[in-house]
Amino acid sequence: MTASAIIAMKLSDLESKQQREREDWQKRGVAGLVNAVDNATGTVTVSVTAFAGKNTVAIHTTKDTVVRRYAPDSVRFDDAQPGSLAQIKSGDQLRARGTRTADGRELSAEEIVSGAFRNIAGNVASVDASSGTFTVLDAATKKPITVKVTAESQLRNLPPEMAKRMAMRLTGAPGTGVAGPSTGANQPGPPSGGFRREGMNQPPEGAPSGPPRRGDIQQLFNRLPQMSVGEMQKGDTVMLVATEGTSTGVVTAIKLLDGVEPLLAAAPKNGAAEMTLSPWSLGSTQSGEDSN
Repeated sequence: MTASAIIAMKLSDLESKQQREREDWQKRGVAGLVNAVDNATGTVTVSVTAFAGKNTVAIHTTKDTVVRRYAPDSVRFDDAQPGSLAQIKSGDQLRARGTRTADGRELSAEEIVSGAFRNIAGNVASVDASSGTFTVLDAATKKPITVKVTAESQLRNLPPEMAKRMAMRLTGAPGTGVAGPSTGANQPGPPSGGFRREGMNQPPEGAPSGPPRRGDIQQLFNRLPQMSVGEMQKGDTVMLVATEGTSTGVVTAIKLLDGVEPLLAAAPKNGAAEMTLSPWSLGSTQSGEDSN
């Protein structure tokens, strides 16, 4: 190739640019599950789930809106390819950034990225650390799923005491400052689980003393202790977001949280069964993870 121009950029400048973009996605962005797509008006309706409940946001697009789509087996935000509104389906996860109305119910999108991801929760049936894979028994389908862990997969462990406090918030248990459900005032406390790792009874340094004020557990994800697939044990309760997968049936983990038994046990008590992790990682490095 004969170059007509060569542009050199310092690595530090590139990292600064990526950091500004990540901050902009977080400041002016919204992420959720797609409820409906109106191709005629260019509007996508998404549902944003939090501990406080669900909110619906209308994402408005124009001919100038940049639309991108995750590949079926990609875990990288940077690998998203040019897409179209027609590719977006109900149930997809979508993130958009742009100008939001004062009430937060609408957003005029400058850029959106979407993908078909799988949210899986269940008990670990087996672990093969040498191949970087494990099998989880999906609580929803009661079928085993083989999950591959790559260098870019983000694995975290939720300390038992923090899991219990978050579960108490979900159930509205006394001492949490959160009103319980309108029925079933005498809700039982969350189960203690069966956590095996020692020294995990305290929250990680820098984490708040209680559960997040708003939003889902993704707000804490990046500050939780990292773990490897080799630390996972048969019987662990996990929740993860993974790629849609290929014809082999194997999915690739994007984000995984271990130690969530109290949360999954408590969530149905107030109708928060849709609690999921966000797949979004705004950048090619883990330092660019999004706190959603």
